[in-house]
Amino acid sequence: MIIGIIIGVAVLAVIIFFISSYNGFVRLRNKAEEAFATMDAYLKKRWDLIPNLVETVKGYATHEKETLEAVINARNMAMGSNGMAELQAGENALAAGLKSLFALSEAYPDLKANENFINLQNQLQTVENDILQARKYYNAVVKSFNTRRELFPQSIVAGMMNLEKKEYFEIEDAERGTVKVSF
Repeated sequence: MIIGIIIGVAVLAVIIFFISSYNGFVRLRNKAEEAFATMDAYLKKRWDLIPNLVETVKGYATHEKETLEAVINARNMAMGSNGMAELQAGENALAAGLKSLFALSEAYPDLKANENFINLQNQLQTVENDILQARKYYNAVVKSFNTRRELFPQSIVAGMMNLEKKEYFEIEDAERGTVKVSF
């Protein structure tokens, strides 16, 4: 009788552990999806600002066609990405293009003083800060998910659920440096 109770308690503990672990993974997976969706919304907002910014710059720096085309191409690449790796590559190219675009404003005093350009630049700066915060939150949730997925005994439940390791949203090493613009 006592052995039956001990076995019953042990089985109940395993069931409770499994249910708790499963629900924890579901919560973390949903948080990661929500965090990515938030970041994606901010990225979309930035993508929508870029054509206006390029058009404003175009009026002042018509001979800077390569820089303007690079920004638009990077935007289109980021918007059309499939998966985290393509999105990161597109975003990294876009960040480099935007740095070059803003560096152009230093060479054109009239552009630098243009109210529309200043407004768009301020909006973009606000969106960039929002994107940074969304990336930080997304990466924190991914860290929690991946850590829990790899810890024993939750790794057993993660294996049963076929949970894959989630990718962080990172910038490339090449993007960490300053952009050099020459005229």
